[in-house]
Amino acid sequence: QVQLVESGGGLAQAGGSLRLSCAASGRTFSSFAMGWFRQTPGKEREFVAALTWRGGSTRFADSVKGRFTISRDKDKNTVYLQMNSLKPEDTGVYFCAAYPFGTTWYAEDEREYEYWGPGTQVTVSS
Repeated sequence: QVQLVESGGGLAQAGGSLRLSCAASGRTFSSFAMGWFRQTPGKEREFVAALTWRGGSTRFADSVKGRFTISRDKDKNTVYLQMNSLKPEDTGVYFCAAYPFGTTWYAEDEREYEYWGPGTQVTVSS
């Protein structure tokens, strides 16, 4: 199977930046979709951003458009989430996820994602 491990979480100030990494191991496929989700205690897990590994197409939640960027490094088997202009409401546990897809990209639907990392905490002060 595929294993995903997030890193780069921590404490940031409002208006600051953090860069999250998701390292993949095991068998991966060029047809995989990669996504980032986040969750705050008492709330449902929500979609943040996604990309297609092969083509690099991206999608973002409206709440992070213009502030967050998702990218991947194929040589390192790693996907990144660059978070700029952070707000306190960005606080939460961030999860990396992946699934193999065919012709339809269900980028925002967490039910489609087969593999999940353990998550990394992001806390934005102020």
